Amino acid sequence: MAKYRLVLLRHGEGAWNKENRFCSWVDQKLSSDGIREAQNCGRHLKALGFEFDLVFTSVLRRSIQTAWLILEEMGQEWVPIQSSWRLNERHYGALIGLNRAEMALNHGEEQVKIWRRSYDVTPPPITESHPYYEEIYNDRRYKCSDVSQDNLPKAESLKDVLDRLLPYWNEKIVPELKSGKMILISAHGNSSRALLKHVEG
Repeated sequence: MAKYRLVLLRHGEGAWNKENRFCSWVDQKLSSDGIREAQNCGRHLKALGFEFDLVFTSVLRRSIQTAWLILEEMGQEWVPIQSSWRLNERHYGALIGLNRAEMALNHGEEQVKIWRRSYDVTPPPITESHPYYEEIYNDRRYKCSDVSQDNLPKAESLKDVLDRLLPYWNEKIVPELKSGKMILISAHGNSSRALLKHVEG
């Protein structure tokens, strides 16, 4: 059986993780704890003897910053990094920025659990009146993505995340794995969940 070498990880803690808020596509930096988590991860991977050939991240800072810190700890800063919106966190639509505890009070614990943990239920879409709409959709990083800004998601289920992630996985990452490269993917909780669901069948 062929053996491929892939390390898949979630970024370190961001400020909104600490505040229990839906961060999603809002571009948050790592918190001081998140920086330490990434550095500790890098030291651990180095101690285990990992040597990466290529790194993939989302286009969100917390994902990229985590990869940078890991490579720095490993003395592998020279390893090429490729970033794509297709590895972004799940788009939580109108829920972005909201505190999960407040959401549970307003919509009920069960509804929030369905939005967060179901496979094919999409939260309410983000609209132009949302406080973070302009910040997300006027961001230059999405003007050079492989889809038009009009076709970027406004909300996603986990199934939607997998659907937008799979073309990138199959066309960009899998060929590198099959060529024998050791790959690091620094992504997010839900993009990692979606990818693991696919990889593990």
